[in-house]
Amino acid sequence: MAARTKTTKDRPSYRCTECGWQTAKWLGRCPECHAWGTVEEYGVPAVRTTTPGRVTTSALPIGQVDGRQATARSTGVPELDRVLGGGLVPGAVVLVAGEPGVGKSTLLLDVAAKSASDEHRTLYVTGEESASQVRLRADRIHAIDDHLYLAAETDLSAVLGHLDAVKPSLLILDSVQTVASPEIDGAPGGMAQVREVAGALIRASKDRGMSTLLVGHVTKDGAIAGPRLLEHLVDVVLSFEGDRHARLRLVRGVKNRYGTTDEVGCFELHDEGITGLADPSGLFLTRRAEPVPGTCLTVTLEGRRPLVAEVQALTVDSQIPSPRRTTSGLETSRVSMMLAVLEQRGRISALGKRDIYSATVGGVKLSEPAADLAVALALASAASDTPLPKNLVAIGEVGLAGEVRRVTGVQRRLSEAHRLGFTHALVPGDPGKIPSGMKVLEVADIGDALRVLPRSRRREAPRDEEDRR
Repeated sequence: MAARTKTTKDRPSYRCTECGWQTAKWLGRCPECHAWGTVEEYGVPAVRTTTPGRVTTSALPIGQVDGRQATARSTGVPELDRVLGGGLVPGAVVLVAGEPGVGKSTLLLDVAAKSASDEHRTLYVTGEESASQVRLRADRIHAIDDHLYLAAETDLSAVLGHLDAVKPSLLILDSVQTVASPEIDGAPGGMAQVREVAGALIRASKDRGMSTLLVGHVTKDGAIAGPRLLEHLVDVVLSFEGDRHARLRLVRGVKNRYGTTDEVGCFELHDEGITGLADPSGLFLTRRAEPVPGTCLTVTLEGRRPLVAEVQALTVDSQIPSPRRTTSGLETSRVSMMLAVLEQRGRISALGKRDIYSATVGGVKLSEPAADLAVALALASAASDTPLPKNLVAIGEVGLAGEVRRVTGVQRRLSEAHRLGFTHALVPGDPGKIPSGMKVLEVADIGDALRVLPRSRRREAPRDEEDRR
């Protein structure tokens, strides 16, 4: 009897687990998405018919579903509750991602201690440190509680065993990339392992009504490490941001099934732990008795939250043919645009041949266009060595034609500036309701804005020359 010819269905097929690209032979790198180690063999599934089975719970009209089971419980940290939308929902899985050393473990250990109580136990599982190391940090930040349980595990089955023993209301796993399942091939942190560990913990959270906080690593580009499927499976994704050399830390909501993603939580990292900042504007300001040339204040929106920030600029004579352009906390492209607008529309030619340094105070990053007017005024003030009037804030986007455009949330920005004691503001036209006692000057273009500089000390002011003529 002749041997049966191997058909196409009998041949092994390979598919990329990231993008779904298929091939007839194994490759180490997917040619479609360029991911390494994602091409795996899979067989042709047999055609089966799924018969209707028993339902666990009957379908109800949505109005009859009890929503009290999804009531959020406070974490004990108001700034984190703000971002979460009121607190942690039972059964919710939250992924917290951030760069190494930004303060993720410190914040979550503080949350673990403050949320623990007689009725709600907390289990903190660490896979990166020993239990004694975590205890030392807990002593330093005063995060000791009798209802906070600590375990150092890297095995998924052991973590699930701790859940059966402790029966916690809150699980914190630091981090999901360090735990592995013995039933899955691959090293901890691999795509298959992360998918299995996250899936098992999500199922346990939903079955037990237990809230879960997962710490996630990030790549050098700032993206969350591991498969993108992890972000789709969890209920909430939080991004922990901050400059390692500054005290300010920001928690942003990237995804939130229980609330908005417009809220931002502000924290201050110090030697004794991490503290929420209900009013963080003081970190971004330099209090002076008299104004200094090259400084201008603005109000930025971090989500829905208005924050008063200070922009500083310094211009010096250049000693090299190509003048330096250095920025910190500001987008280099936006600063370059403001320099071009000031030179062409504001007639300030002294900037072209000078070294220019611009920065923000307190480590805040200003990326929204509403800070354009403050950047332009700070540069013009530095070039003319003339300070801006005291208690002045500038809000507005500056176009390439020199016009000052409207931005969102002007009323909220002005209210925050008025609350902090600022009495004057430069804004685009039609700002809406103005706080009582605050003087607001509407400017149409960069020329109108430059008139706030005292005339006697301006180095270059062609509009004033035209007025004299």
